[in-house]
Amino acid sequence: MVLFVIFCPIVAAILIMIGAPARKMAVAASVLTLGATLLLLASFSPEQHDFQEVTSFPISSEWHLSFTTGIDGLSLALVLLAAIVTVAAVWFAGKIDKYQNAFYACLLFISGGAIGAFASLDLFFFYAFHELALIPTFLLIGIWGGGNRVAAAWKITIYLAIGSFILLLGLILLYQSVPTASRSFDIRALKAAASLGQISGDAQRHIYLLLLIGFGILTSLFPFHTWAPEAYAAAPAPAAMLHAGILKKFGLYGLLRLAIPLLPEGARHWTNLLVLLLLGNIIYVGLVTIAQKRLDWMLGYSSVMHIGYIFLGIASASILGVTGAVVLMFAHGLSIALLFALAGELRKRTGTLVFEELGGLAKVMPFAGLAFGLGAFAAIGLPGFANFAGEIMIFFGAFKNGWEIGRFHIFQIATVLALWGMVISTVYMLRAYRKVFMGALNERWTGLVDLRSALRVPVTLLVGALLCYGFFPQSFVRMTTPAFRTYLTANK
Repeated sequence: MVLFVIFCPIVAAILIMIGAPARKMAVAASVLTLGATLLLLASFSPEQHDFQEVTSFPISSEWHLSFTTGIDGLSLALVLLAAIVTVAAVWFAGKIDKYQNAFYACLLFISGGAIGAFASLDLFFFYAFHELALIPTFLLIGIWGGGNRVAAAWKITIYLAIGSFILLLGLILLYQSVPTASRSFDIRALKAAASLGQISGDAQRHIYLLLLIGFGILTSLFPFHTWAPEAYAAAPAPAAMLHAGILKKFGLYGLLRLAIPLLPEGARHWTNLLVLLLLGNIIYVGLVTIAQKRLDWMLGYSSVMHIGYIFLGIASASILGVTGAVVLMFAHGLSIALLFALAGELRKRTGTLVFEELGGLAKVMPFAGLAFGLGAFAAIGLPGFANFAGEIMIFFGAFKNGWEIGRFHIFQIATVLALWGMVISTVYMLRAYRKVFMGALNERWTGLVDLRSALRVPVTLLVGALLCYGFFPQSFVRMTTPAFRTYLTANK
C-alpha cells in the first residue's frame, strides 16, 4: 500500500506526459492516493513502535543500498498531509492555457516526490525523492508563474540547490562517520549505530550543523528565508499550495527523522543557535509580514514566520514539544494551502492582490470570504483548529524543557517572545481579511461571482481536516508520539 501511495501520482504524471487526459488523470490519481492513505491510517497500529508496512528491494549489496519504504506515526502524518493537499491543489488548478499536460504532470511529480521522501527508510532515496520534487517546482514558477517569475525561479533554484548541496555533504559525512562494519544507507541501521555510541561527539557537532543549514535553507529558516515569499508570490496557486504546504516540511521532517535521533549531542551543542535563528523567523519576519501591501507576499512571509514555531518545538527536544511540532506541520500545511488556493482564485478573477485595490469582496463572494476567514483563524491559532493544538503543545513543551530554578532559561525567553509573535500574526491576518473582504465594495468587483460548487469540495476538505484534528488532537498525538519515545525524554 505504501508503494501504491508513492507511485500512483508518479505513474499518473508519466501517463499524462505521454498523452493521457491531464485533468481527469490527475484528479483520479490524487483521489486514489488519498483513499489509499486513509486505508493506511485505518490499519496503522499506534502501539507498535517499529516501522510498519515495510517493503524492501535490494539494489547494491556492496553499498548496502536498497529501496526500502515504511511508515511510522511521523511519516504517516506527513503522507496524509501530502495526500490531502494534492487533491486540493489538483482540484484548484482548473484549465491551464498552455502546456496543460506538463503542468499537471509537474504537480503530481511534486506530490509523489514528497510522499516518497517521507516514506523512504533509505538515506539515498530519502534525498533522491526530494530532488525529484524540486525540479518541477522550478518549472512551474518559471513557465506558468506570474509577476517577476523568471527572477523568482532563478532565486529559488539557486537557494534550494545550495541547500541541497550542503545537505548532501552532511548526509555523506553521516554515512562515513559510522564504522565500516556498521555502514548502511538504511536509516534504521544508522539509528542502531548511533544508539551504540558509534558516532563520535565531535563528528555529531559538525554533521548536525551541516544538516541544520541544509534543511534550514530548504525550510526557509532565518536568515535563509528570502527565496520563499518571492517564489510563492510568483508561483501559480497549486504550486504554492504544494510547496508551502508539503515540500517545505521536508527539512523539518529531516531534522526529526535524522538529525535529532542520530546526532543528539550535536543537537544539544547547537540548540542556542537554533533558538536565536527561529526567533528571527517569528519576530523579524513577523514584523516584515505586517508591512506587506499585497496578499500573496503577506501569505508568503506568513508561511516563513510560522515555520519558526515548528523549529521551537523541534529545538525543545521533548516529547510534548516535538509532537506539537508535528501537529503544527500538518495543520500549517493545510491552512497555508487553503489561503494560497483562495488567493489564487482572487488573482484569477480580479487580476490583482494589492490590498488597496480590493475590499468588500465578502458581499459578492460570501463562501470565499467565510473560507478565507476560517483559514486566517486557523493560521493565528484560534482554538478549535489543529494549529492551536500544535502551538499550545509547543509552548508548554519548550517553556518547561529548559527550566532552571531561580532564573529564566533561553527556552522560557524564546517562548515568551514567540507568544508575542502570536499577536503579530493576529494583526496581519485580520488586517488582510479586513482589507480584502470587508468594507465598501469597489465598483470594479460588483460582477464577481462566488466559488462554484466544484471548488467548494477541496475547500471543505481542507477546513474539515483542520477542524477534525483541532477538536480531536489526541488521535493525532497517539499516532505520532511513539515515534519519539525511543530517543526523546518526557518533559522534566
